[in-house]
Amino acid sequence: MTPAPVARITACDCLTAFGDAPATHQALLEGRIALEPTPVLGSRGGDAVPLALLPDRVLDEDLPPRWLDFAERLLSKLPGDGWGSPRRPVIVTSSNFGVGSLYAYRLNGDARNLAYGTPFASVEQLAKRLDWGPNTITFSHACVTAHLGLLHASRLVDARLAEKVLVLSFDLLSPFVTGGFHALKILNGMMPAPYEARDVGSIGLGDGLAFAVVEPASAAGEFSLLAQAVYNEMHHFTANRADGAGFAACIREITSAAAGRRVWLKGHGTGTLEAGKLEAGELAAAFPESPLVSWKGSLGHTLGSCGLVELALTLCALRNGRAPGTPGSRTPTFTSNIMLEPFSVSNFDAAVCTSNAFGGAHAALLVGAA
Repeated sequence: MTPAPVARITACDCLTAFGDAPATHQALLEGRIALEPTPVLGSRGGDAVPLALLPDRVLDEDLPPRWLDFAERLLSKLPGDGWGSPRRPVIVTSSNFGVGSLYAYRLNGDARNLAYGTPFASVEQLAKRLDWGPNTITFSHACVTAHLGLLHASRLVDARLAEKVLVLSFDLLSPFVTGGFHALKILNGMMPAPYEARDVGSIGLGDGLAFAVVEPASAAGEFSLLAQAVYNEMHHFTANRADGAGFAACIREITSAAAGRRVWLKGHGTGTLEAGKLEAGELAAAFPESPLVSWKGSLGHTLGSCGLVELALTLCALRNGRAPGTPGSRTPTFTSNIMLEPFSVSNFDAAVCTSNAFGGAHAALLVGAA
């Protein structure tokens, strides 16, 4: 794989159940839990499972869907700046796009839902609402999706094919999504406890949107993407190789780029047992002196958007000198470097952010001060 170029992040923010990135970062520092027991099928009922919905939102899909309003709100701080033009393309990443609208159509037969129900249709609606030009690119690869968008954006600006790139990621829950994870029994009545060594694993799911503006390494900006890596085991529909080789292969390039730096680790950490143990073990082996945290025990898993949502929070931590711990988890943990409480990162040079997906897809990045 060709090494990823260094790129500058000149703007970045997110929306979670707690609000924007600064508000979410503060809530995590306070140890607050956004996840709440919610009927898995929304108004159709079902088991109560831990979900973290955006403020004033219900699980059932609205018409028009609420993600349009939330995307517009998130990007309201960002100047129009000719997005969607040939030199300023937009990359939209999601694992779900408008699938909630397809589910709503299946239930109520209202054909108006079909205008939002596919990746192409949902991005077209976003472009209309936000006045983008036609130069948009979409990515969807489960929970590593946002990383793919950031990597592609970095390559575009490094190759001088774009002046700057807007990467927008959004994943809002729907009964179709929550019902699917519930069927796999990893979304159940238990609250998630990332990296905790316990008998039964469980995850929570959350709404999340985020954006980043990626520019060449020469641009002015506070933070840089110093290295990025992706790796796909292609091992199984859902599982990883039992020896953890996929985690190790992905992080190897990041380990090399981080040589000589003191880094802390923002892991994927959903609360599943096998994947959580493999990830924690390989990260501890690669970075034996680095503390590891996960925030999904509070925010839930924001699916294909988690890589960008959690990057925005990582930048808040780097900026403010304090990282949240791992809400919802207790000892014993899989490895001794897992931090359950907030800690100072003022003496660290950079952070490593990882995401992992069904079937052994892995992504990681190294981010630090420009």
